[in-house]
Amino acid sequence: MSKESIKPTIICFGEILWDNLPSGRTAGGAPMNVAYHLNRAGAESQLISRVGNDQAGTDLIEFSRQKGLPTVLLQTDPLYPTGEVIAKVMDNHEVVYDILPNAAWDFIALLPGLKELASSAEAFVFGSLAARNDESRQTLLQILESAKFKVLDINLRAPHYSPEVLELLLSKADLLKLNSDELALLTEWFFSSNAAEQESIRFLQQKFKIAEIIVTKGAAGASYYAEDTSYSGEAYAVTVADTVGAGDSFLAAFLYKKLSGCPIAETLDYALATGAFIASKPGACPPYTLSDLDHFISQHKQKE
Repeated sequence: MSKESIKPTIICFGEILWDNLPSGRTAGGAPMNVAYHLNRAGAESQLISRVGNDQAGTDLIEFSRQKGLPTVLLQTDPLYPTGEVIAKVMDNHEVVYDILPNAAWDFIALLPGLKELASSAEAFVFGSLAARNDESRQTLLQILESAKFKVLDINLRAPHYSPEVLELLLSKADLLKLNSDELALLTEWFFSSNAAEQESIRFLQQKFKIAEIIVTKGAAGASYYAEDTSYSGEAYAVTVADTVGAGDSFLAAFLYKKLSGCPIAETLDYALATGAFIASKPGACPPYTLSDLDHFISQHKQKE
């Protein structure tokens, strides 16, 4: 049996919530989005998170089930409400978020079996937002002790981060994914504001012992850096509906292909295609099949 025929198991940790967009309420949270797109790609994905004992939480659990996501690792908090975000889409299609504090996902507990589950998975995906509160942060750090391939998807949403917490999380990562703005901020904090991209990447790799780094650049594509190799890929031209979930789908596609044994250049191109495909659709988790994605890619290739 080939490596690609075996479904990789990938655990995502962090926020699950409702995004309140001008167009209406949609389920979201970067870890949930990544888990959804991993599921679409063909991976066995699970999400460790927490919802409130309220209708919004019940609705999120039902949404997850309808999307084919396992809900066994979704905890229910007896006190704190299900997370909510007020999201505004700006004229340039970028999204500005107001992430409400003291949400259930701020209090993810270290339940029995979570560390063992993480140790058996091919990858463990986590972000910086879920580390804003001490309880979820401590749970995350304990699980990271057991995870064998740790993927940090930086998600900087002011004011929900600090250099101290980011430094701690960066030191745990085997693979780091961030966008060009986030790279600029980390470079300014830890290195030099005038550094070029490659110089910044090498500094982060050496300082935090990060084996692999991916930088996404919107319409300029993305770049991948390892210790002795680097690749860059061009973006796929699309009419953008909104960018919500595009980066999450990019990461999901990248991880699935990488863990299935595909070459990095092919993996990066497939991730860029997936991100563009999702950006052309409204919402973070639109319904689609792999046939839809393959058709999108083949149409784009024909235009080249």
